[in-house]
Amino acid sequence: MVVLAVVSFQINADELSIVLNGKAIHNGSGNYNENNWGVGFEYDFKPEKKWIPFVAGSTFKDSNDQTSNYLGGGYKYRIPLENDKDGWRVDLAIIGFFMTRKDYKNNDPFFGALPFIAIGTSRVMLNATYIPQVTPKTVSLFYFQLKFKLAEFE
Repeated sequence: MVVLAVVSFQINADELSIVLNGKAIHNGSGNYNENNWGVGFEYDFKPEKKWIPFVAGSTFKDSNDQTSNYLGGGYKYRIPLENDKDGWRVDLAIIGFFMTRKDYKNNDPFFGALPFIAIGTSRVMLNATYIPQVTPKTVSLFYFQLKFKLAEFE
């Protein structure tokens, strides 16, 4: 994925956010849990040029009503939509993670990587990702989270 943008945006501090897992929209037939409630965190480090390194982790009820967990990290590319610090923005990201799922590898950790997009302000963002079908028994889905900034560290 190539992202072209001519913007300059300065972030001066690390940020800690709480992440609330919420909604999955499955593409296909089946009886899936689409209310994937859970809680997690996201920690954004000071940017490296236009890229922001981050770590994230969460626990939630998955599509089969089982508890799933993940821990990972990656990089986000921030595109400010307004010029002030609290203005609207879009983050394009890739996260690599280790996850556990009861119905996949019997809860043994496995590695995955997914792109995601987030839109919002410095205080609240909506994260969305597309998860493709990974086994013949699964379907693809869109997954949504809300992220709320808790603290900023200088």
